[in-house]
Amino acid sequence: MMENTPIANPYLEQEVLSWSPEKLVLKTYDVFLAASRRRDIVRMNRTLAQLMGALNFEAGEIAVRLYRLYEYCQRCLWERRYDEAAELIRGLRDAWAQAFGLEPTAGGTTNGEH
Repeated sequence: MMENTPIANPYLEQEVLSWSPEKLVLKTYDVFLAASRRRDIVRMNRTLAQLMGALNFEAGEIAVRLYRLYEYCQRCLWERRYDEAAELIRGLRDAWAQAFGLEPTAGGTTNGEH
């Protein structure tokens, strides 16, 4: 889910490769939220595309609903409703953190090792 750019630090690359799928999802949401704070629309769009591309539609209705939500977030970006898209992604991030057994903090990050 993370961007296909070379990682200069091989130790960081190893760490990222060892992350659980749950941590990858949360970190991808974090990338979107960080880009949102900087108003980096290109990065926000790329992150949404990565989230959409990573969905497993064999998992059923949840994948379809997430896809539609990500599409809606893209429309928000096109219509310059950046804060609305960020709030939706923040809500998803917090919900997944809770589902994964991690408590979201006020800043939208988690306390935990996942």
